[in-house]
Amino acid sequence: MEKINWKPGTLIYPLPATIVSCGHEEKDYNLITIAWTGTVNSKPPMCYISVRKERHSYEIIKKTGDFVINLTTEKLARATDWCGVRSGRDYDKFKEMSLTPGPAEKVGSPVILESPLNIECQTKQIIPLGSHDMFLAEVVNIKASKDFFDSNNAFRLDKADLIAYSHGKYYTLGKKLGKFGFSVEKRKRKKKNRKPKN
Repeated sequence: MEKINWKPGTLIYPLPATIVSCGHEEKDYNLITIAWTGTVNSKPPMCYISVRKERHSYEIIKKTGDFVINLTTEKLARATDWCGVRSGRDYDKFKEMSLTPGPAEKVGSPVILESPLNIECQTKQIIPLGSHDMFLAEVVNIKASKDFFDSNNAFRLDKADLIAYSHGKYYTLGKKLGKFGFSVEKRKRKKKNRKPKN
């Protein structure tokens, strides 16, 4: 496969298209679309978001020390984009996008009730990187929608119609290709019907 050299850039795609909610008082609630986010550790569970200093949410999150990462769905695609191109200085984003703030369990920031999964985060460190500052955080609680639990009480996030962000565009997720470990999984042998010995 022939390659072409490009200048260095942020081309690790696709990324989760999330809406981060912040603010401890209703008058300060805000929403910001974040794709620069991900997992950094398992025990304790930790993640990050990277935010430009000039964004309205930056000072709110810095002041309160917590935020909620809300996963987004196909139904939330318009709200996801809108919350990324409009400023909370000018709009009440919850009201404008008909989203419902709900109480979190462990942090002061609200969750988005329409989101299938709310990840409550407590900031541990703010790391200046250049264009963005990284908020390194511990996940202190998860709120999951009951709609996506099956009869075996397994959480079926694959049924939520999650969306992803790739190079300036939003996409729904595609078909399942396998599960973790499928490449080394031993195939189960079919049991042969053995006749009982006389």
